[in-house]
Amino acid sequence: MAKVTREVVERSGVNVDQLVEMLVKNASAELTTYYYYTILRFNLIGLEGEGIKEIAETARIEDRNHFEALVPRIYELDGKLPRNMNQFHDLSGCPPAYLPDDPTDVKAILNVLVEAERCAVRAYTQICNMTAGKDHRTYDLALAILNEEIEHESWFSEFLGEGPSGHFLRRGETSPFVSKFLR
Repeated sequence: MAKVTREVVERSGVNVDQLVEMLVKNASAELTTYYYYTILRFNLIGLEGEGIKEIAETARIEDRNHFEALVPRIYELDGKLPRNMNQFHDLSGCPPAYLPDDPTDVKAILNVLVEAERCAVRAYTQICNMTAGKDHRTYDLALAILNEEIEHESWFSEFLGEGPSGHFLRRGETSPFVSKFLR
């Protein structure tokens, strides 16, 4: 643990225990979403599903990267992950992205995907608001993840016909905003 790190963040006015709790909940959401997106992606089949599969895969890999980027910050702030995976799953800041009852309903799968991304956008916006001007490292990390989550939401909402977003699928590159935290 970086003692000075926690001390400086506390002195800036951030409730570090609350922040760590939010980061752990988001790390849980990212790892569980990675798992659930694996199942959702496998069920995106047929003419409709195949066009969405690559986008779901990109979001899935980036969610894993978000988890990997969050964990060091949690420990830097004297936090830790739960010892038990079931407990970790259950404290997720977002509801599970379960496969719909009808696994052939591509629109239902898209709704699950877009709602998961919307939850993530809300969660990272909250962390950015809490840390802006106070905890520069956590803010930078949360903002990087937020940028990617906004793109994920945009991709899925376009497929639902909610309008154009102006965002394009990344080719050959994942986590362009978060990659600097993965080194």
